[in-house]
Amino acid sequence: MSDNIVPVVAIIMVFGIPMTALYTYYRVRKLRSEERLAAIARGVSVPMEPELSQAARSRRLGILLVCGALGYSITFGLIGRVEPDAWIAASFGVIPFAVGLGYFLDSTLVRRDLHTS
Repeated sequence: MSDNIVPVVAIIMVFGIPMTALYTYYRVRKLRSEERLAAIARGVSVPMEPELSQAARSRRLGILLVCGALGYSITFGLIGRVEPDAWIAASFGVIPFAVGLGYFLDSTLVRRDLHTS
């Protein structure tokens, strides 16, 4: 019986965690909207959050991906000092690192296009 429980738990987690994250995102957004509407109904001026430019979004994603990739690679590099096979996992940090560099390039190109227009 215990051999059959592992795949069931894995399937529940694979589908349950993303569904929980989506529901939480929906609820937080709904609560923020209700809070804003209640404040407006009371006559309180609620400032709208400014929308980030495409260059700013690309720069933020680039920073997050590059830092995440470096942290991932450093973590598995440190584990690789004890377990040599962990260097294989550390090498997969190159993927988000390259995507992050692509976002930095996109940010630079968008900024350059805005200045030339």
